[in-house]
Amino acid sequence: MKTLVKLALLAIVANATWHVFTVYSAHWKFLDGIQYAAQFRGDKSDEQIRQQVLEIAAQAELPIDEGQLTVTHAETRTTIDTAYTRTIELFPGFTYPWPFTVHVDAYTTAPQAPQAPGRR
Repeated sequence: MKTLVKLALLAIVANATWHVFTVYSAHWKFLDGIQYAAQFRGDKSDEQIRQQVLEIAAQAELPIDEGQLTVTHAETRTTIDTAYTRTIELFPGFTYPWPFTVHVDAYTTAPQAPQAPGRR
């Protein structure tokens, strides 16, 4: 009987761990994607980066509210801020709203103008 209880508890913990892992995996993938988008923005406008962030969120199936997404830049620094909530099933029939906040600061070099042929 003790063994069955231990196995049931192990199954519950393993199930909760798996559900938390899958949600965090999507979150980290999202963070990596927007960090890359901000760092290598080139000459894209803030609105173009904003649309790219929303596309990355849609690919990761994250519920990003457009009203809570801000993209700003000053010279070579780009900042992206947003927040969202995912519902995680920790136990069959028991869900928990798990909040996530995102803050990305990325620095990039300004795009260089092409040089004329023969000049160095």
